Amino acid sequence: MEIDLTGPHREDAYMILSGLVTPRPIALTTTVDREGRVNAAPFSFFNVLGDSPPIVGLCPGDREPGVPKDTALNIRLTQEFVVNLVDEPMAEAMNLCSSSLPPGENELKLAGLTAVPSRGVQPPRLAEAPASLECRCHSILEIGANRLVIGEVLRVHVREGLFDSETWLLRPGSYHPIGRMQAPHWYCRTLDLFELRRP
Repeated sequence: MEIDLTGPHREDAYMILSGLVTPRPIALTTTVDREGRVNAAPFSFFNVLGDSPPIVGLCPGDREPGVPKDTALNIRLTQEFVVNLVDEPMAEAMNLCSSSLPPGENELKLAGLTAVPSRGVQPPRLAEAPASLECRCHSILEIGANRLVIGEVLRVHVREGLFDSETWLLRPGSYHPIGRMQAPHWYCRTLDLFELRRP
């Protein structure tokens, strides 16, 4: 099967690509608006992009055509955000944060998550997250209806016991992130790991 995404299947690109490019990590992103109100929203069009400087990318879409989601508006306004990584115990709460609430309403209350102060940015991190990345916006690229936010990671908060502080390797069995699979409702666990040593 060959699918031409420049032709009649252009409108199907989301379903095709989001089903194939999996599993994707999930960024439960916290931002604040002009009044300091917290917004939390999950994005699976997200990943780490480099390490010198350390950067991540996430793609907050539009609430409706031409109307950016709160995350995009807040990042453009404050130039700051926090990526909270999602593990199995946070899965249900993360899903609740995807609810379409009116602007200014706090998804954390709905999800039962706890905001704690960040050290270097205004948006809070989440106490329940296995790791949180404090980020400053480096740039925003707009390509068609896509919006790619590139953030420089300034500080990382990690749950005690995840890392070996001498090697910076994760301790086996200590971290079980979930991944986004095919839209609209599918996720995966990361319990079944295997090792391939480089030749």
